[in-house]
Amino acid sequence: MRIEDYALLGDGRSAALVDRHGSVDWLCWPTFDGDTCFAALLGDARHGCWRITPRDAVIQAVRRYRDDGLILETTLVTGSGTVTLTDWMVWGAEQPVLARRVRCAGGPVSVECELIMRFDYGRAVPWTKRVGKRVQLIAGPHTVWLDSSAELTCDGNDVRLTFDMQPDEQQEFSLTCCDSSGPPPAVPDLDTELRSTAAFWTDWSSRSAVTGPYVDAIQRSLITLKALSSLKTGGVIAAPTSSLPERLGGKRNWDYRFCWLRDASFTLKALLAGGYHEEAARWRDWLICAIGGDPAQLQIMYALNGSRRVNEWECSWLPGYEQSTPVRFGNAAVGQVQLDIYGEVLNALYICRCAGLAPDADAWLLEKGLVEHLEHVWREPDDGIWEVRSGRKPFTLSKVMAWVAVDRALRSARDFGMPAPTDKWQRLADLVREDVLEHGFDRNLNTFTQAYGGDQLDASLLLIPLTGFLPANDPRVSATVHAIECGLMEDGLVLRYRTDAVSDGMEHGEGAFLACGFWLAHVQHLQGREKEARALFERLLELRNDVGLLSEEYDFKQKRQCGNFPQAFSHVALVNAGIAMSPATTPAADTGSSGSTPEPSK
Repeated sequence: MRIEDYALLGDGRSAALVDRHGSVDWLCWPTFDGDTCFAALLGDARHGCWRITPRDAVIQAVRRYRDDGLILETTLVTGSGTVTLTDWMVWGAEQPVLARRVRCAGGPVSVECELIMRFDYGRAVPWTKRVGKRVQLIAGPHTVWLDSSAELTCDGNDVRLTFDMQPDEQQEFSLTCCDSSGPPPAVPDLDTELRSTAAFWTDWSSRSAVTGPYVDAIQRSLITLKALSSLKTGGVIAAPTSSLPERLGGKRNWDYRFCWLRDASFTLKALLAGGYHEEAARWRDWLICAIGGDPAQLQIMYALNGSRRVNEWECSWLPGYEQSTPVRFGNAAVGQVQLDIYGEVLNALYICRCAGLAPDADAWLLEKGLVEHLEHVWREPDDGIWEVRSGRKPFTLSKVMAWVAVDRALRSARDFGMPAPTDKWQRLADLVREDVLEHGFDRNLNTFTQAYGGDQLDASLLLIPLTGFLPANDPRVSATVHAIECGLMEDGLVLRYRTDAVSDGMEHGEGAFLACGFWLAHVQHLQGREKEARALFERLLELRNDVGLLSEEYDFKQKRQCGNFPQAFSHVALVNAGIAMSPATTPAADTGSSGSTPEPSK
């Protein structure tokens, strides 16, 4: 299946991907960043999947989410009849439950169910046994219980059965994950669990503050962000998958099942503007816990529980999505230096104060420590926002975000009365700003460049006006945006940079980066180019799959989504751009004058 052929299921603890024909091909259990029990997405059925589908060939597949939530309904039409699958992960259950209900909508139809469970990233075969009417699958610390209204049949270590259905007949299946050392879980009552999960999503979506022409797309993205948020810690993962390639068949394959500090301010803006203050407050709390300690030890990412160890390793026995290898778990970028994260963290905490969600007074000590540390390191080269693996450079955006860090700390001090050496910080902000304008802008090319002294463009420069470093209509910004539109666009979509012109330590070639497209639409809107902004925004909306989901990138040559899926960064950028272009919805404030924002140069 193509990446866009998958739909997302989630319960705030983990997430599953199910394809158009009823196969669950990805699930990490019991947590987002746990090992997989279904990994066919990165291999084939031998690496774990759960298929429920008609035995006859499917000639049409239509699916939708029920109302505003993550209850998926898939209608499969064959030559002899039609079945409807209802798939969901139970929200709020004591233990994780993946539920599936199949109903015959016209028949007769013969249906087959095949459960192949493989823990340890597609390798560990469980011990499978019957326990009364139930089936227990045991693999080390994990036990999964399969329950069904149908008669279950074990086939060695797997479960396979076939059943015939007449119109209006229904069969139910559920998997419950628990500790191997614990007692058997109760058999789920799927009628009750379906009602409670539907009620949760209805109530949650009713809290939305979004209005305007793009409300459906924005709300579906907010639902996706909720599904990628941990109920336990409040952290928001970048994506529920690992090693889906940014270049199909290539080596740009990374594990995104972690929390990036870079996402903090973008995500907070989206949640607050959407009306979800509780989720924003929990993300803020996770952020403060994660960054606690010595500012010099700040990492770019953490595990969901705040752990610092996300060591990267290669999984040799998984062949990769469409042979895209190596398959990686963990992420070596955790050891990189990325100066932009100081700006994202301090901007996020400033946004919280503006929204009445100020962190406690002790958090200010952390923030002051970050500024004091940044004062000593901001001139150093770093690995940049795109986490290149080719050595450190003086990236322009990294310096811009260093300015953002000091600027937002100044605003917190001045706007909210936080004690700080404001005169000293003002001098630092001015110094960083002058350095960027002197070395980050090439007067001969009439554009900001990816790195000091370089001549290459970078779509991250679109954040210069979005962070308030310069106004959107500043001549230098306008010239840079024009250069990006002329030099970094393919098929009307935005590249991060030209991989054949920039050494990033990897092979050449990747798709258009979807978040960058939304950034451009957002900037065009700020420039008053409303027609162009809406045309680009709506073009990007057309790239979503049939249930409103986006991956990280889009392969404009093969007309396919690529990269990890669904990607929080893409959906956050959609929300923020869409809300900016929806005048009835008020964006979350994070820019404006702090006394250090310059007037455009003459």
